[in-house]
Formats: sequence, C-alpha cells, structure tokens
Amino acid sequence: MRWNKYTLTTTAEAEDLISSMMMDVGIEGIEIEDQVPLSERDKSRMFVDILPDIPENDGTARISFYLEPEQDNGEILAAVQKGLDEIRSWGVDVGSGTIEASQTEDKDWINNWKEYFHQFHVDDILITPSWEPVQPEDQGKLLIQIDPGTAFGTGMHETTQLCIRQIRKYVTEETVLLDVGTGSGILSIVALKLGAKYALGTDLDPCAVRASKENMDANGINEDRFRVLEGNIIDDCGVQEQVGYNQYDIITANILAEVLVPLTPSAVRHLKRGGIYITSGILAEKETLVSDAVKVAGLEILEVTHQGEWVSITARKN
Repeated sequence: MRWNKYTLTTTAEAEDLISSMMMDVGIEGIEIEDQVPLSERDKSRMFVDILPDIPENDGTARISFYLEPEQDNGEILAAVQKGLDEIRSWGVDVGSGTIEASQTEDKDWINNWKEYFHQFHVDDILITPSWEPVQPEDQGKLLIQIDPGTAFGTGMHETTQLCIRQIRKYVTEETVLLDVGTGSGILSIVALKLGAKYALGTDLDPCAVRASKENMDANGINEDRFRVLEGNIIDDCGVQEQVGYNQYDIITANILAEVLVPLTPSAVRHLKRGGIYITSGILAEKETLVSDAVKVAGLEILEVTHQGEWVSITARKN
C-alpha cells in the first residue's frame, strides 16, 4: 500500500505548537526533523559513544505526516492550513509554511530492524532471535534468545561481546550480579544461563524494563532470579537504596565512557569486597579516562581487553 506523505517546512520555534495542532485535526503520527543541538540530558540517555554529526542549527524544521489515499486529504490539509494561519496570527514565526506532497511505501517501522539481526556466536554461546530456528549443528551450544525491540543490546556489538567473555570468566553458581544500563537484559541473561544465582538490572529507559522481561521469559528465567529497576543509579537515592549496598559479586556496565566516570565510585558502594567490576562501551582513545576513574575509586585493574576499536576494563574491589 502507498501512503500520501506531506512535509511542512517551518521553524524549530513553532514545531511544538504545529505538532499539537496536527494532532488536534486528527493526524495520528508525525515525524520532526530539525538541527536543534542535543541537550546534556539527551546525551546522557543515549547508548552510543559516537554522537550523530548534526548540521549547524539554522532554525528550520520539517514536520511530515502520512495520510491514506482513501482519506479526504483535502479536508485534512485545509484544517492544517487553517491551524497554521491561526498560529501565525499569534505572532509565532512559522517560516515558509509550505507543504510538499509525495508518496511512500507502507512499511512496518517497528519490525524492519529484524532483517538486520541474525543468529551468531560469541565463542560457543549461540545468540539468536526468536524468529530464527536453531540449526542441528548448534543443538549442544548454550542458547540465548534475544529480541531487543526498542531496547539496546542484541549482543552483536563488540562492547557486549567483550562483557560476555569477561562474565564467563568470573561467574559462579553463587554469583549475584548487578547490570547497570541493562538494555535488552542480555548480559544478565547470559550470566544466569551460565549459572549465576540472581541478577538485578537498572536502566533509564522504560523500554528496557519491558524488553528485559520479554527476553527473560523467552529464556525460561523466573522472576525470582532477575528483576529490572527504572532509574539512574548514579544520583537517585531511591534506586540506590533498592539496589542495596555491598551485595554484588559482579557489576557490569556497558555504557558510555563519560558515564562510567561518575558511575564507578557509585558502583563501588554496591560491590562486595572481592567483587568484580566489568565495564565496556569504551572507545580505545578513552581507555585512560575510564582506567583512571577505576583506580581513583580504589579498584584494582585485573584485565584490559580489546575488540575492534572498543575496550573492556575488568577490576576488583579489594
């Protein structure tokens, strides 16, 4: 099915008002493109260490919406134009206010990512999405089923694989693990499938709570062995209290290098004496930044491992 796509050129100043107006006239979903710089809060909630290269902000914005050909497009477009004129009458700069029409194919935006995620191995661990069958030659391998959906972490990224290999080295059947920035829950699930006793995840993203629960169910892990909290363990006292202090044999954190710096002294308080701290998400050029933070927090660095341009640092609380 083809959709009619309409793109309104306006200003970043007016985009919120226009977006609200579009919803009021019955448009169910919109896309906004602008060059507004990311705020520090936005950056802190991103799970990448290479931020997008955004062009210099010129104050413009493009708002796109889609209508079915069978709808009365003319009526809706007239309502948008009327709303735009009203916003302009309030003294708001709406820019050119021009609307460009085009057509686009119907797409399943929620599920299109699946075509890029296929089963793969991390040594003898098979990580597979639910929609791909396990091949006969893989029947004896440790199986991890992961459907990340909108949460971070398929296991394909080098940083996740670095963490998985370190978890495997240190996990035991008595391990209680804390996974900061759990995403899809993959690190916790790997630890539990390797025999860990219990795992607790924390994440800023509410999608991570849902994704982790779904992946936990897919791997046959009971709720009494894995739980996820939404919140920031670095500065949220409530989350810190729920996590508990001096309780964890292993803490994993596959996040940004800049986040690991303030996280590390906080994480030390939750780690048992003799406990292991496994970090990744660190670009090679930022290794010293994180290793210095680890040492300042009083941890002993045991290993530094590399894969591609990424680094994992494993340390111990003595």
